Amino acid sequence: MSILVTGLRLPFDAPEEQALGLALRRCGLHGGTASLYRRSIDARHGKINKVCSVLIDGVPDEEAFAQRLQMPSVRYKSNTALAPVYGKTPLPHPPVVVGLGPAGLFCAYLLARHGYRPIVLERGGCLEERDGAVERFWSGGALDPECNIQFGEGGAGAYSDGKLTTRINDPLCETVLQTLHENGAPGEIRGLAKPHIGTDLLKKVVRAMRAGIVENGGAVHFRTRMTGLLLRGGRLAAVEADGQALPCERAVLAVGHSARDTFRMLHATGIELCPKPFSVGVRIEHTQESIDRALYGKYAGHPALPPAEYTLSHRDGGRACYSFCMCPGGFVVAAASEAGGIVTNGMSYHARGGRNANAALAVSVNPEDFDDGTPLGGIAFQRAMERAAYNLTGSFRAPCQTVGDFLKDIPGTGAGAIAPTYPAGVAFGEIAPVFPGYVTDMLRKSLPVFGRKIRGFDNPDALLTAPETRTSSPVRIPRDDTLSSVSVPGLLPCGEGAGFAGGIMSAAVDGLRAALRIMEEYAPF
Repeated sequence: MSILVTGLRLPFDAPEEQALGLALRRCGLHGGTASLYRRSIDARHGKINKVCSVLIDGVPDEEAFAQRLQMPSVRYKSNTALAPVYGKTPLPHPPVVVGLGPAGLFCAYLLARHGYRPIVLERGGCLEERDGAVERFWSGGALDPECNIQFGEGGAGAYSDGKLTTRINDPLCETVLQTLHENGAPGEIRGLAKPHIGTDLLKKVVRAMRAGIVENGGAVHFRTRMTGLLLRGGRLAAVEADGQALPCERAVLAVGHSARDTFRMLHATGIELCPKPFSVGVRIEHTQESIDRALYGKYAGHPALPPAEYTLSHRDGGRACYSFCMCPGGFVVAAASEAGGIVTNGMSYHARGGRNANAALAVSVNPEDFDDGTPLGGIAFQRAMERAAYNLTGSFRAPCQTVGDFLKDIPGTGAGAIAPTYPAGVAFGEIAPVFPGYVTDMLRKSLPVFGRKIRGFDNPDALLTAPETRTSSPVRIPRDDTLSSVSVPGLLPCGEGAGFAGGIMSAAVDGLRAALRIMEEYAPF
């Protein structure tokens, strides 16, 4: 148990140890053990500060002490160590985990570490195979629809910045960070307010966690796609994988946001699904140097400052445009999972040393925008934009346009001072034909607003690459208080694909919740 002191502001280049003494003085303490808990850089309002949070231990009755101070920046922090509760009911068959993205990986890892011997089904390949398939596609080779940026070991999160920021405030976030660190992630992720691992290091962590699943009695089957469910008396009896039945009493469905064929199968089986809001838009690229200058001013390039990152949003009427998945020093990547459709995404390595910065500029869409009378209307909506982009270029080259040409509504003819990083190549022209009119209208309204918030954001040479359609799942699979599908007891929809997460951290936390639910009900083998 500890006292947490937040909002400690220091000059950005000050030693972090100064925050420890500042925390003790704020609490009026002359004793106690202080340690750094979180740190971040705040470059808003024209001044750059390091903002720290500090834990203080060794104070008698920490909770009462924090209450007596009555200071918003000082609070009691309880122990967040995971304390599983084991059920007593024997489990006849191992639980099945469908998908090895963040939700499935953390679910299976926790189950395996506690003796439940999960069986993991992953439609894509292991990371070694997956890297080869992705590189071939990016180099102009054929797309593998089962093994790509969306499908395979680590899920879509394995080819990202490895961003571990989240808006959820769940004690299980500490478990996620600790588990990542134990499997090879840098220790710094536990002390940064906006931690990231980077695609290069994250892949090593994923492999280590997969090895941990197998070493503790679990099994991981790659290139194995779930094709159906077998029910008995309305309850889950088995999962079908490539025509073979795997008997199970509990199956965790962690298929990710792009498993469109799985959503169709679930709908045909009678599993309740409902459409949910999501967002679509473009990837915008600037030079990282220009973003650093805009946010850090004369201190841009200072060794004490990380590559600058931003968060932007603008509302107009009932719609929002916002930055999403910002990748400092990163790359725009080809993320298609279907023939005849273009999808963009962003990634960066741990060093974030690339020349450009990129982020999604996403416009919110609601179920009424794509209502087709079924819960799968969002999938058709996404696919229409992906195919429109492919038809514009006649290949997997992505439509691209400078901000200047886009705002003037004239066809682009080439890049200016900023070179595109999209690996499959771009085709300059117009991006507007890819989207419904309200999406391009909202982008055109928002770019000048963002340019007033970050100097040069609407630089005419900045690049817009289209489309970004897989920001989150277009469906939700409703579940009850036991985390089971409301349609099939024993089937636990989980993570981003089920509509209960948005990003690595929240998906991993949801995977842990699913594992803990199974552990509460059943005894280990």
